Amino acid sequence: MFFRRRARMLRWLVCGRLGPVWMWKALLLFAAIAFAGQLLGVIFNKGVQPAAHSIFSSPDAQGPSLGSCQPHTHIMFLKTHKTASSTVLNMLYRFGEERNLRFALPLGYQLGYPLPFNAHRVKGYRGPRAIEFHIMGNHMRFNKLEVEKVMPADTFYFSIIRDPVALAESSFAYFKEVAPAFRKAKDLGDFADDPRKYYDPRLRNNHYARNLLSFDFGMDHNANFSMALAQRGEAMIRRTFKLILVSEYFDQSMILLRHALCWPLDAVVSFSLNARQQKPISTGGMSGNWVGKAAAAAAIGVRAGHSQPKTPPNLSLTEDQREKLRQWNALDWYLYKVFNRTFWEEIDRFGRAQMEQEMTLLRMRREDLARVCLRDGGKPVEAQRIRDKNIRPYQSGLVKILGYELQPGLDNITMMACLRMIRPEIQYKDVLDTKQFPRVPVVQAQSGQLSQGLMAAAGGTFLRQDSSRTGEKVVRGEAVGRTLEEGEKDWDGSRLMRSNQTDTTTRKRKVEIV
Repeated sequence: MFFRRRARMLRWLVCGRLGPVWMWKALLLFAAIAFAGQLLGVIFNKGVQPAAHSIFSSPDAQGPSLGSCQPHTHIMFLKTHKTASSTVLNMLYRFGEERNLRFALPLGYQLGYPLPFNAHRVKGYRGPRAIEFHIMGNHMRFNKLEVEKVMPADTFYFSIIRDPVALAESSFAYFKEVAPAFRKAKDLGDFADDPRKYYDPRLRNNHYARNLLSFDFGMDHNANFSMALAQRGEAMIRRTFKLILVSEYFDQSMILLRHALCWPLDAVVSFSLNARQQKPISTGGMSGNWVGKAAAAAAIGVRAGHSQPKTPPNLSLTEDQREKLRQWNALDWYLYKVFNRTFWEEIDRFGRAQMEQEMTLLRMRREDLARVCLRDGGKPVEAQRIRDKNIRPYQSGLVKILGYELQPGLDNITMMACLRMIRPEIQYKDVLDTKQFPRVPVVQAQSGQLSQGLMAAAGGTFLRQDSSRTGEKVVRGEAVGRTLEEGEKDWDGSRLMRSNQTDTTTRKRKVEIV
């Protein structure tokens, strides 16, 4: 009886005081519908929300307006040694990769250097203008007639120079164990006091020790200086190159280059690559993924199994020794003075006030990108501190070459853009090579060899489509020593033949999996 009275009282309270039951049911139904709608809205918004905002897509990435000009996409950069040219090449790599342009890549890591450039050193070259190449920029000894076979007629040619004394300091540190003239000298001052005591023009790699800029431009760097010789070299450069940058004025150079190429600001924003640190380094630090590649790139032989500590060379010079180096590199000194003057004439035409404004924007943008992209406040770090081995710079000479580490936690778009800015030259060339010449999986196996299933389990076997004209190992894979079946096709459609001879007309080549 007690419980029935309590139940009647509860029904009276609910229905009489708080409203009828039907109203409560309606309220509950409305709340359920609202909750479901809100949940579906969240799910829908997640599905259609725009991509994460990246600093590289901000308006600042474009920089000041360039008017109605069209960006240059046919570009030839003569990459001179020890002039900040690796940083410039990185810009070209980034610009071309982002726009899927075709690079005139070397078969190895340099375009036949130190021999004069030959068009057949370009991977995929089939004859004059047979293929449209957009960008050429790897190390070469300039040879205009051969370059013109590869690059279109409207190509924009440019290069970069540096004070020969500063260049000699960097070259001595980097190539001391490569150039016999440097190797024999106790230090740079010792070499400067009497270069002829150490220099023999007949010895390999001694070109690094005299008029290196002139050598890279394809001139006779060993000829006795004369005004007529120097002026002929100057005239050749002026006829061919539309812009000569100056390493000592890098930011001004980037502004002039941006306007000459009609490129957005971010295309010429960079972090200094291949910078050196004068601290002891051991040859053991040269071991790693990139030793053989970079050694081939620099024409350096690497001795395995030795790890003797090295001390950085003494690069200090008296003013008298600096003057002696200018005399020793008289042709380079002449070219530097002439094109340094031309450079400032270009800036005067551009406008000094406008140059200062755009340099300020360039530096601000560099600081912004460094803050977003780089660890340690954007400061370059020693290679061994870089966790990702794929972006460690190759170590050469007696000084440490510094690199960068990416900031953790970046979104994918920002991370890829930042990675392009810090990727070392050798690794970047490999990335572009793989994109431009995709590896082809081997699907046929001779009887008694690896089956396709085993090959797949081992990650597959792939061909690298490098020409055997260079005598390089051209294919990498897991299987060893197998020669391809005749009739198989290479990346360009040419037949791969089992032959020890190279026929440059029919492109029949011996390609082995090694």
